[in-house]
Amino acid sequence: MGKENKIIKFGEDVAGYSIPVVNEREIRAAAGILFLMMFIAIQTAATKFDFLLLKYAVVIFLTDLLIRVFISPRFSPSLIIGRLIVRNQVPEYVGAKQKKFAWIIGIVLAVTMFILVVVVNSYSVITGLICMICLIFLFFESVFGICLGCKFYSFVYKEKAQYCPGEVCEVKDRQDIQKTSGIQMLIVVAFIAYITLTVFVFNDTFSEKPHDLFGASNTEQIK
Repeated sequence: MGKENKIIKFGEDVAGYSIPVVNEREIRAAAGILFLMMFIAIQTAATKFDFLLLKYAVVIFLTDLLIRVFISPRFSPSLIIGRLIVRNQVPEYVGAKQKKFAWIIGIVLAVTMFILVVVVNSYSVITGLICMICLIFLFFESVFGICLGCKFYSFVYKEKAQYCPGEVCEVKDRQDIQKTSGIQMLIVVAFIAYITLTVFVFNDTFSEKPHDLFGASNTEQIK
């Protein structure tokens, strides 16, 4: 029984932490891997109307999450690969509870996708919306280190999450390097206006198909 408990366990016991934790760095790496896989699959389905890759991606995504939640994150293939990628980085420990809650949300989304896309073999606005939500969740986790699913943990369980990434759970003042000045915000607004103006002025020009600089394609067509 003791051996089984060591295998089926969510989170690791680390000295100095009162609750089980997981390594945020390997989670972010795994999220990046899954994001790339899902993005390619969704793009292929959307542009080529070929859902084969998406079906495989949904099965892989669902299986990985099921292993994380119902067995242990230590045996999740994507997290193992993520661990290998960031093995030389200092671990950033975060609370396992909120991560488990976030991954359960992922399972609900993945099961819905599995039923609609794989079992029923269909597509709709629902599948498109779920795909978009999954991409947003994975993108925020991998790029910003923000676990959107974890944000709902406190609302559901009415308790404060412990050991959040970047210590965002702790109430503290921002350091000077984290503060954004009015000038910086103005720069962002001006940059958005610049992009909008560029699209408005150069859209027709940029839409033209490029020509072969060395004329190699024209030579082949003549032959």
